[in-house]
Amino acid sequence: MMKVKIRVRGTVQGVGFRPTVYRLAKNYGLVGDVCNDGEGVLIRVGGSEKSITEFMQKLRTESPPLAQINELVCQPDEGEFKFNDFVISPSINSQISTEIAADAATCPQCQQEIFDPYSRYYRYPFTNCTHCGPRLSIVRAIPYDRNNTSMGVFPMCGECAKEYQQIDNRRFHAQAIACHVCGPKAWLERSDGKPVTASMFSMLDDVDAVCTLLQRGEIVAIKGIGGFHLACDATNNTAVATLRQRKQRYDKPLALMARDRFIIEQYCDVNDQEKELLESPAAPIVLLRIKAVMGTEINGNKNLNRPISQLVAPRQNTLGFMLPYTPLHHLICKRMDRPIVFTSGNISDEPQCIDNEVAKDKLGQIADYFLLHNRDIVNRVDDSVVRVVDQEVQVLRRGRGYAPAPINLPPGFDKAPPVLAMGGELKNTFCLLTARQAILSQYLGDLANKNVFASYQDTLNLYLHLFAHQPEVIALDKHPEYLSTKLGIELAIGNQIQVVETQHHHAHIVACMVENGLPLDTQPVLGIALDGLGYGADNTFWGGEFLLADYCQFTRLATLKPVPMIGGKQAIYQPWRNTYAQLVSAFNWEELRGKYADLEIFQFLEQKPLHVLSRMIEQNLNSPLASSTGRLFDAVAAAIGICREESSYEGQAAMEMEAVCDTNNLNNYQEIISYPFDVQILDTIDCIDPRPMWEALLNDLQVKTSPAMIAAKFHKGLADTIVKMVIRLRQQNFIKYVVLTGGVFQNKILLQQVKTQLEAIQIQVLTHHLVPSNDGGLSLGQAAIAAARVIKS
Repeated sequence: MMKVKIRVRGTVQGVGFRPTVYRLAKNYGLVGDVCNDGEGVLIRVGGSEKSITEFMQKLRTESPPLAQINELVCQPDEGEFKFNDFVISPSINSQISTEIAADAATCPQCQQEIFDPYSRYYRYPFTNCTHCGPRLSIVRAIPYDRNNTSMGVFPMCGECAKEYQQIDNRRFHAQAIACHVCGPKAWLERSDGKPVTASMFSMLDDVDAVCTLLQRGEIVAIKGIGGFHLACDATNNTAVATLRQRKQRYDKPLALMARDRFIIEQYCDVNDQEKELLESPAAPIVLLRIKAVMGTEINGNKNLNRPISQLVAPRQNTLGFMLPYTPLHHLICKRMDRPIVFTSGNISDEPQCIDNEVAKDKLGQIADYFLLHNRDIVNRVDDSVVRVVDQEVQVLRRGRGYAPAPINLPPGFDKAPPVLAMGGELKNTFCLLTARQAILSQYLGDLANKNVFASYQDTLNLYLHLFAHQPEVIALDKHPEYLSTKLGIELAIGNQIQVVETQHHHAHIVACMVENGLPLDTQPVLGIALDGLGYGADNTFWGGEFLLADYCQFTRLATLKPVPMIGGKQAIYQPWRNTYAQLVSAFNWEELRGKYADLEIFQFLEQKPLHVLSRMIEQNLNSPLASSTGRLFDAVAAAIGICREESSYEGQAAMEMEAVCDTNNLNNYQEIISYPFDVQILDTIDCIDPRPMWEALLNDLQVKTSPAMIAAKFHKGLADTIVKMVIRLRQQNFIKYVVLTGGVFQNKILLQQVKTQLEAIQIQVLTHHLVPSNDGGLSLGQAAIAAARVIKS
């Protein structure tokens, strides 16, 4: 008899992998055992060589839906082997290097059961199996066994224990198995503390009552799988307006949930890729184009629903939709024939609530009712946000369904030390890197909020514990005032760990290199990093950069012209400040006023204390120079009347200008003449100067050109200029790849324009797909830079 040990690494715990191994081993007449341990799954088998070979082949081809095998290694078993059958052995606690599965949307079989009156899972809101359900959100330690999750306090009843032990049952060793008898319970409460009685509703149970409440125009806080959500009827203007006012989220688009894809298709165009994303186990929020004409027939059914409130996504041409992804959501939405708002359960800018008592305290002034349950959320996990651009998926926020799926490192990183990368300040994530892979945390938010920063530290400690990660290097952003940087320095000093500082835009570029699999020894790429702000190598603020970069270092080849950010952070939320800064940087104000005094933007600016602002610029008072592409977008948007006075979130002006852009004429070279930019020399590097663009834009405003056309001409002009700069730099440097990164490249129009033009001249373009191009992907780049420098030192 041949005896071997098979080591399986990857996402193989909590996904039904051991039951699959068991069934296959029995089918091939093998003896031995399988168990979870810190490295993944360990299989010991004895049998004929032919049977073992076929067994290993089947392991790869017949893995469970949520499993991912990264490595399968077989070697002779020289140890004691006393088996006369095949069994599942208890988990072994050993050095941890395995993966935790992401939370997965309810599978079709479980969906069917919760609506089947003859099933013991009928209307049970926590139904799950090895193919779906909570994972990261409930796990406290590895191995992924019930006692290491928040399900450990719910002893299985006899029926659940029976299914758990049945080899041919899809709940065989499903760690979160539960039912009405033994599992978590959900209940409804009023926010004012008064009792909820059955006579108040025509309802099957408390979960069903939520649907009635939403239909009546109430706001309900719902505890889900990774946090609380706030829900209301998306077609009810009053309900949406009330939610915005109470939540203090005045403009930012709100996410939507719909019972099924057919409801979504009444409001948005949905292509095959977008349909696949909506219905995938990750079940993210998918950004979808709003239908030009609503009320069209879908599958023979005419749209009879009321329109979605314009307050859901003010001045946008997309809506963010998701489908129900837990049994609780499916049960709520069963009778809901129109979309509901389903936004994070928090006060604006704070972390999503995960605890019942905290939620009642924080959300009590927002929600009218609470749907609570008694399964603890161990790990806060926000919904992921994705979209499709040119048949490619782009992740805008990486959370539930994606995190903490690892990102495999390219060739050359096999000797990387354990690295902890702390991330940035906005849209923060952190990253744990080992020799094989990088584990990026879920989206955590903006660290300037003290509660988000506290949540960041809690999540970081949990990950370090879960993965037994002991970093030998800590990677930081160069910005000295980032809270993540300060915390990283504290950790490094306290634990005597090496620190590697990374430049913000270099990290953006390297993150894109990693996810595209470029080997460690790749020749420098041309990285174009466009964003709001990042601390530059010269201790000024950058944001429109062309860097020749490899994994270890970079050279700045070109930049956008630096312009003062008048009032510092105020410039982010008052776009008109950027318009004024751009104009006085390019022209003499008195001459401009004489020529364009009749323009609305000049009349607006004349009402501001311009002499104070000018003195701030002249004396460099809280007006740092910044080559920020994001602030250029803000300046142009304000000039044409978009978010001129203020914006309530960073990037609002740019998003609204992208939405208003005349895309019908954008791609028609005969109809649209793009705005020109100039190229100057600034301190020995090329500098893109927007002065000619502003002259053309102001002239267009004088002749009453529409904002839609001006926006199109600006987008196309900037894209054309970027492409011309690439051609110019390629004449002086060997460039095989061009990397497009940074938050500004979340602008679909700009990304498509630049990518299409570069590919037309045979340039290989790399973009983001696994991690966000914004600061949510920053920590991956930081970690890879630190690892590369250590390897090559």
